[in-house]
Amino acid sequence: MDRFEAMRTLVAAVDGGSLSAASRMLSIPLPTVSRRVADLEALLGSQLVVRTSRKLLPTEAGAAYVASARRVLEELAEAERAAAGEYRTPRGELLVTAPIMFGKMHVAPIVHEFLSAYPEVTVRLVLSDKIMDLAESHIDVAVRIGKLPDSALLARRVGEVRWVTCASAAYLERRGVPVSPNELPDHECIAFEGLEPWRDWSFAGTNGEKTVVIRPRYSVNTADAVIAGAVAGLGIACVMSYQAAESIRAGALRSILDAWAPASMPVQIVHAARQHQPLKLRAFLEFVAPRLQRRLDSIGKVFQAERAG
Repeated sequence: MDRFEAMRTLVAAVDGGSLSAASRMLSIPLPTVSRRVADLEALLGSQLVVRTSRKLLPTEAGAAYVASARRVLEELAEAERAAAGEYRTPRGELLVTAPIMFGKMHVAPIVHEFLSAYPEVTVRLVLSDKIMDLAESHIDVAVRIGKLPDSALLARRVGEVRWVTCASAAYLERRGVPVSPNELPDHECIAFEGLEPWRDWSFAGTNGEKTVVIRPRYSVNTADAVIAGAVAGLGIACVMSYQAAESIRAGALRSILDAWAPASMPVQIVHAARQHQPLKLRAFLEFVAPRLQRRLDSIGKVFQAERAG
């Protein structure tokens, strides 16, 4: 039995909540996962996990062993990185995740520049609107929009975005410009249906917060399709500022209800705290952060210019 592989398998099973999750996470057959956990329990003479109807959970002995195994595996990984020279020059693979549309528009172009500047580093960029667990998914860096829950992750704020209500000039000329969210149910609206239907639009004015339930004429499951529908004059859309900025800049869309705009949300680069930070990670953070900040600053200036005009 390879003790390190058995430890890695047990940790993956506990993190994933099942042997099947560990199998998917490590890309190994389910029988191999079961055998490694069983062999480890036999070696230690102690039950490490219990299977309930819903989830695999560590026993008291298992929880203590998993905590120790994490430290051992991290020290092993650090030793391997040091031996591979990752602390002398940036090299190796980075796994990065970001929201889909924000990643396409702003993270991917910066990653392209980074790869040109650091030829010995490879990047796996995973674009997903789901919040992925960094430890469970072995992610090095995540770009997150919105407030972060309390965690042991380190975060670097690079800017902010906000929700924008917008429509084409043609639509507003035809139907009129709403001055209050209360008017939206009488308008044609475009609904974004991503991970779940979203038809409750929230606003924040001088008199407090307000939520309006829209009746969409058009529903679609990608943000860029929502923008396209709004540009085509199909109705009013509520999207993130970074999603609408280019259409606002080009005059294809106009923002409305600015006095009711909800509070801005931070954009942050997050990563796990490490005793020894590999040069590839340090180089990536130092490269990406200022470039992402400049992009977000330029988005804010688009809306400032529109209001000034």
